[in-house]
Amino acid sequence: MWRRRLLAAIAALSALAAAAPVSAQEPAASATGAYLNLTPKRVTLDRGRRNSAVYLVNQGDRPVTVDIALVDRVMLPDGQISAVDSSERQAEVQAAAAGLKSARALLQVSPRRVVLQPGRPQTVRVRLSSMPEAAAGEHRSHLTITTLPPPETGATAEAAAGGGAAGELRFQIAAVYGLSIPVIVRPGEPDVAARIENARIEHAAAAGDGGPPVRRITLVAFDVVRTGTSSTYGNFEVRIAGAPKSAEPLGLARGVGVYPETARRAVRIPLTREPAPGERLEVTFTDDDTSPGKVLAQAAL
Repeated sequence: MWRRRLLAAIAALSALAAAAPVSAQEPAASATGAYLNLTPKRVTLDRGRRNSAVYLVNQGDRPVTVDIALVDRVMLPDGQISAVDSSERQAEVQAAAAGLKSARALLQVSPRRVVLQPGRPQTVRVRLSSMPEAAAGEHRSHLTITTLPPPETGATAEAAAGGGAAGELRFQIAAVYGLSIPVIVRPGEPDVAARIENARIEHAAAAGDGGPPVRRITLVAFDVVRTGTSSTYGNFEVRIAGAPKSAEPLGLARGVGVYPETARRAVRIPLTREPAPGERLEVTFTDDDTSPGKVLAQAAL
């Protein structure tokens, strides 16, 4: 009886033992005590560059073992990144996956598992082993780093089943965490272009730093539309129209991408203050990929 209960509980809780990999914009803190950071935040390979090095650093205070893999992920219209085999939002994921050209078969990654010592960088090599025809368009997969629980974490099934009172089962759930960055293969010349649509002011409620009370924040919301065949990647700034270039922007969003499987995505940028009556705002999207600093799109509101 206890074995059936144990297996049923493990099956019910197994989904809780892992968290989806997060963006590499900030270090990811894991239950193992590791704080992981990846540099750079994305990798682009083409005919002139077939190899790249990614640097992985454990900024925590204890060693951690990580798995390194290529995982196909897609972007949804709200900007969320989901694995192709994700069980959540399955209809949206599969619709996006139909437009994804996977780069997994084109790439080699090493090492595949490593123990990260605190403060010591680990180099991960990414190599383009084969190049598709230029007409095939952009391919992509995601280099995903996943922490593994220490061997001493948790208990055996026998210990869990017999560690409590009669008929009582005990479990210890060890969460795993990860980082994920895109690896893009471009066999031909990139075609990067975008526009901004439906720019507007919105308001939302947000809790204070310590929780309640709730305060109102002002946002600029819009859709960024990819009009070229290649993915776009860059930074957004919201400024007062006509203000000096030295003036601080009212809002920033860095590292925003739109991948080929998604025609558009929604973007919402919090502002530092409510625009004054009569002030006009200007939203600028600047490339941070093929032509850093080039203005890809602008919109006024």
